Amino acid sequence: MFKIFTQKDGLANVKGFYCDGVNVGMKTEPKEDGDVAFIRSETVCEVSSVFTTNNFAAAPIKHYQRYPKDFKTDFVLINSKNANAMTGKNGIEDIDEIFKSLNLKTTNPIMSSTGVIGYRLKKELIKSAFDKFDYEAKNSYKTARSIMTTDSFEKELAFKVELEDGKSFNIAAICKGAGMINPAMATMLCFVITDAAIPKSDMDELLTIATKQSFNTISVDGDTSTNDTLMLLANSQSKAYNKEAFEMVLNRLTKELAMMILKDGEGSNKVVAFEVTGAKDDKQAQTASMALSNSLLVKTALFGEDPNWGRIASTIGASGIICDEDSLVIKYDDLLIYSKHKPSLDEETEQKAFKIMKKEQYKISCDLGISDGKFISYGCDLSYDYVKINADYRT
Repeated sequence: MFKIFTQKDGLANVKGFYCDGVNVGMKTEPKEDGDVAFIRSETVCEVSSVFTTNNFAAAPIKHYQRYPKDFKTDFVLINSKNANAMTGKNGIEDIDEIFKSLNLKTTNPIMSSTGVIGYRLKKELIKSAFDKFDYEAKNSYKTARSIMTTDSFEKELAFKVELEDGKSFNIAAICKGAGMINPAMATMLCFVITDAAIPKSDMDELLTIATKQSFNTISVDGDTSTNDTLMLLANSQSKAYNKEAFEMVLNRLTKELAMMILKDGEGSNKVVAFEVTGAKDDKQAQTASMALSNSLLVKTALFGEDPNWGRIASTIGASGIICDEDSLVIKYDDLLIYSKHKPSLDEETEQKAFKIMKKEQYKISCDLGISDGKFISYGCDLSYDYVKINADYRT
């Protein structure tokens, strides 16, 4: 048995890790927020990661992938305002140059970036952070604020896990993301640190599981960034570990962060679960569910609080899965919206549906009535104006 406790102060709770964020002039508003941050461990860490599926992966990801398989690290440098994406070989060389100026001994340092695509890093500004950092700080809040771009609030979580043998370990994370979020690995940036003595093989296995049930189930605007990064670092300083406990707390951590991203979605007001059941298999259920969470037609209908089920049914039909209008059943929470025997909304049902759609969180359930495949994803509403004018290139 084990117990999980929520902790305050995010990354500061994990043994042997330090973090800080400073402003070097790339982020001008709000001025109190930083734009360059670091996370470091006093001992080398095992590292596991999941990256974007975008074929134009950014330079920091390519730099990471140059390291040998199963390399260890003790330092992560993160900047906002500039994605260092679509910068070619120069973008990777810029990272090497920046690390050569680092006034701290490190092992296989990692860089991660978020911001505007297509511009080379302002190297001298980033280098200036090295003289401003407090490398002994445990300032999780400032670190989380420093990696934000279009986010409206910082995202950080921490848990302590007490095992039955009296030992315990800590796990914490910071995350940023509010736009260009799509179920194809997607958070923007997320850094998870732990002092658990977890084997590297378990890190890889459990991070993959956690990704599938959290960041791969959410959609804000259906886009996949060039920089999406989920990273888990473990320094084993607690000398404690239990696989079942770690899997449970990692799943909880990533799921809660994913919901924070949806809550912060650009132009969004509601978080909606899209539950598809009765599909031919789980894969087809996932296809239909993710089609719903990605659909801009559905998102604008949610924003307008339009209970008409037509866009829901149309999106399922267009997803290419096996489905039949005679067996389809659609519900908003527990309210029946559509079935073969009730194809039209009467006035009473419509009024009840309006009330459901005004809530900040609710569920749309679609039973295909084919077999037992099931999947649930999460999306948000978006205004028509946001969809129409959102033509920038942030990550």
